[in-house]
This record gives sequence, structure tokens and C-alpha cells, in this order.
Amino acid sequence: MCTITRAHRRTGRLALDGAVLALLSLSHASLHAQEQPVFGFGASPTPEELAGFVSPLPDGRGLPDGSGSVERGKAVYDSQCLACHGDQLQGGLGDRLIGGRDTLVKRDSIKGPVKTVESYWPYATTLFDYIKRSMPLLEPGSLSNDDVYAVSAYILSKAGIIQPDAILDKQSLAKVQMPNRDGFIPDPRPEEFGKGH
Repeated sequence: MCTITRAHRRTGRLALDGAVLALLSLSHASLHAQEQPVFGFGASPTPEELAGFVSPLPDGRGLPDGSGSVERGKAVYDSQCLACHGDQLQGGLGDRLIGGRDTLVKRDSIKGPVKTVESYWPYATTLFDYIKRSMPLLEPGSLSNDDVYAVSAYILSKAGIIQPDAILDKQSLAKVQMPNRDGFIPDPRPEEFGKGH
């Protein structure tokens, strides 16, 4: 009788261990499913779609091939940008693009700072990035890389940052020194991040 009892105990223990393992396995599968939800939509981008994505860094890494002149930029601007940004880049329906230098530090108490490409943006690569992704308003992303370089050249030329006969590409655009390049200062927020360090 004692032998049968031990065998039953052993079998019962094995059954219990198996049940525990099965529950743990199901629990793990359930947690894994919660970590990686499947929504049933979307797709991985194709190489062609990724080729259209541009995200340049201030030093020019990530800028695409292509080039554009100030002269070509004026033609693209007139056909794609003028309706919103004005014939003199003064703004209207869209933002003003040039002028306002030093208004961030020498503010008029009534008008405040004038934030433009010329007065605010520290890197010319930001101009390319913004135009490429967001312009023109009704067809963002529709301009070719050459057209974006050209419009960038036109805007920077009208702002007096580059010469009127300039041609921009990924090397020359990254070298453009913007007027407010040094206008941003580090703000480590020591009252927030310096505690206990």
C-alpha cells in the first residue's frame, strides 16, 4: 500500500508540475502577444519609399544628391510658393521667410521677435528638410531634390546669406553659415537635471 501511495504521489506531482508549466507557457505567450500587438494595418516601407525620405543633420549627413541654382529657385518659388509666402518672401497666407535679423535679442515690445529663416533657423539643412517634407502646402513632398535645393538657394540669396549666382548641393548647403547659427545657447536646466548629479 505504501508503494502505491508513493507512485500516486509521484504521478500527481508530475501532473501538477506539467500543469504549472503549461500555465506559465500560456502566460508567457499572452504577455508576448500584449508586448507586440497586431493591428492588421500598415506595411513595411519599400526601398523606393525609403529613398524618398530625407532627414538631414546640420553637418549635411542625410542630404540627397541633386543641385539647384538661385535662378532656378526663383522660377520654382514663383510657381509653387509665391501665393502663400508673397512676391518678396514677406509672407501672407504663409509665414514670412526673410528679414527680422536680431529681433530675437532686440525685441520690439509690441511686435515681438520676427521668426524667419534668416533670423531664427541656425542651420541651412533645416530649410531643405522643411521644404522637402512640408511644401508646397497642398502637395507636400512633391518637389524634386533639385527643386528643393533651388528654392533653398533662392530664399537664402534673397536673405543675403549666399550670393545671387550660387548653386547649392549637399556639400555647399551644409557649409552655409546662417546668421543665427550662434544664437542658441545650451540650457542644461540645472534646477531640473542637476539634482543629485
